[in-house]
Amino acid sequence: FGLPYDDITALAAEDRNTWLDRQFSLPVGDHVSVVDDLVARRDAGEFAAFEQDIELLVTFRRLAWWHKTVTSEDVLRQRIAFALSEIFVVSDNVDALIIDPYALSSFYDMLLANAFGNFRDLLLDVTLHPAMGIYLSHVNNRKADPLNNTFPDENYAREVMQLFSIGLFELNIDGTRKLDGQGRPIPTYSNTEIREFAKIFTGLSYGGPGQYFGKPVPYFRSPMVMFDAFHESGAKQLLNGAVIPAGQTGLEDINAAIDNLFSHPNAGPFIGKQLIQRLVTSNPSTAYVRRVARAFNGDATGVRGDMQAVIRAVLLDPEAVAPPDTSSYFGKLREPVVRYAALLRQFGANSADGFIANTGYVLQALSRQHPLSSPSVFNFFLPAHQPAGELAAAGLVAPEFEITNSNTVIGMANLVDIALLAGFVTDAG
Repeated sequence: FGLPYDDITALAAEDRNTWLDRQFSLPVGDHVSVVDDLVARRDAGEFAAFEQDIELLVTFRRLAWWHKTVTSEDVLRQRIAFALSEIFVVSDNVDALIIDPYALSSFYDMLLANAFGNFRDLLLDVTLHPAMGIYLSHVNNRKADPLNNTFPDENYAREVMQLFSIGLFELNIDGTRKLDGQGRPIPTYSNTEIREFAKIFTGLSYGGPGQYFGKPVPYFRSPMVMFDAFHESGAKQLLNGAVIPAGQTGLEDINAAIDNLFSHPNAGPFIGKQLIQRLVTSNPSTAYVRRVARAFNGDATGVRGDMQAVIRAVLLDPEAVAPPDTSSYFGKLREPVVRYAALLRQFGANSADGFIANTGYVLQALSRQHPLSSPSVFNFFLPAHQPAGELAAAGLVAPEFEITNSNTVIGMANLVDIALLAGFVTDAG
């Protein structure tokens, strides 16, 4: 998200690994604490004069995001969490997630907490977070009742494979697709596996006070909890021939499924390449992807899924730190949210009380992007998006160009002018 000039010069004078070590050790700049403060101030009547035309609660998680992103010292953790939010997508386009300020702020804090941990823990926590349970409809998902012709919801079962862990097709470690004898890509799963995984994600409902299966009121301050009476208890077929035996508890089934996905050979190249695209370059070489996938696999550390090792591999790869080569297609278009947040950080955005009171609505209107506001589970843009013209002809991708057109380019230019020329005026004041 950018550094002030003094911090850039300090970084240039020290070893990059030292800077990363320091970032890895900083405490989490959480967002829920900011929401807590805003809610307390609202309840005390401090914002009463501003609530005549809008319910301020829906803005609190946005205010928290901009304040922490622009001011928090753990800038790397904040940036990694944003990258993860574009892989593990939830969105305020769902009513239940926009009206409660803790829904998405707690989800983002979960990403922050796991950003430097282990990918397996991250995937489990994503699975059990109530915001994801709402967004991909596996909260209050019950076991099959053939007599009434009802069966488990398959939404999360599909997306946890397609988008969150292994992707649609089997991959080599360098991110290229494996091919069968006829030269066709090999699917990683079929409808059968989707149905089997759907059975696994049954029996979950909201935690918190007064919990029971089918509880309609979300509770976002703790993970979903398992109610085994509503969980599909039979045997289940997982990927690559693995089988979950009948009679396990629901959480044992979920942990077995997470292990199955986490240990899949696709996980390293699939997640590693997306992190490279989000952080460094849209078209990494196969060698670059291979090196990051090996870091994910724990080839050097012995720990599979170590996010610190993966991040280090992404950011310190020889291709990432090499001098710019104008003859190559290395690099990426900086997406609007990152561009604007970096502008505010690099030029020292401030206010009288130190709070960065930005809601991001103008940015979203002008750029078609705001954190945790994606139009679908597929994020604002697809990793394989190819703009028509020279890039497509060269077989290259440029994901961020999917939300880039003449209107958004002019809109962002105008917003930057306002920020610089009018003293960092934001759309909240």
